[in-house]
Amino acid sequence: MTGARPLIHARGLVKRFGDFTAVDGIDVDVRAGEAFGFLGPNGAGKSSTMRMVGCVSPPSEGELRILGLDPVRDGAAIRARLGVCPQVDSLDPELTVRENLVVYARYFGIPRRVARQRAAELLDFVQLTERADSKVEPLSGGMRRRLTIARALVNEPDIVLLDEPTTGLDPQARHLVWERLFRLKQQGVTLVLTTHYMDEAEQLCDRLVVMDGGRIVAEGAPRALIERYSTREVVELRFAAESQEKYAGMVAGLGERVEVLPDRVLLYVADGDAAVAEVHGRGLAPANVLVRRSSLEDVFLLLTGRTLVE
Repeated sequence: MTGARPLIHARGLVKRFGDFTAVDGIDVDVRAGEAFGFLGPNGAGKSSTMRMVGCVSPPSEGELRILGLDPVRDGAAIRARLGVCPQVDSLDPELTVRENLVVYARYFGIPRRVARQRAAELLDFVQLTERADSKVEPLSGGMRRRLTIARALVNEPDIVLLDEPTTGLDPQARHLVWERLFRLKQQGVTLVLTTHYMDEAEQLCDRLVVMDGGRIVAEGAPRALIERYSTREVVELRFAAESQEKYAGMVAGLGERVEVLPDRVLLYVADGDAAVAEVHGRGLAPANVLVRRSSLEDVFLLLTGRTLVE
């Protein structure tokens, strides 16, 4: 596997829209059987990258190979081997759940008998067998998402592209979708996803890149990124005062980094309990204290900032 050719290979990949550069010279390799994530705030270039990988938007510059093929010259051949789960569901509300899969399979030239058998297997996989003859319209958001994932698998793709796979879902539906995607990983399916849910990236991704301003600002396994860019623990201190700013100096030196937010002060430390004891030792009495493990969200906010970019 180490020496195997990557399924997705990009070098110096650029996407421009007029004078605007959405993707600015990124290098990416995705290996067979791994779950690879693109993380980033809105406008970071994630969707533009996914559209190039999905062969629906040609690169402006750079080298891109998908399954060893050129997406500009061999787009149709590549698309036949991809499964795509778009951010916005494009299911046909006039068809039943089963018919959505069977009709979609016909676009790939799959014989009707095989398509019906494959639809039955996929509906069982996404736990929708009991709704096979229901129309799409009354389905919940979580059911529609699972059906969209099933549809993306109908051509037995080499790579499945998932754009924000659980956006807008309630926690129960999100976890059920995660479970299905984890099962796909176990079966050796290569997943490429964009997400802005950090817990989703930690759960699903073997490796990921963090994008900001069209560029890759970090790359690695989720746990490795946390170890590289953050501390083992974070202490959240909330003081009973209008401004938390004045407490920053009072806790200086207790950790590798102090961050002041409007409602709390964050201490990035190796040992949270020891830091809390030192806070009290300095005569401070925060109204609320939370000690937690560092997360991918801490890394994400450090690298991309907390300011909302529209």
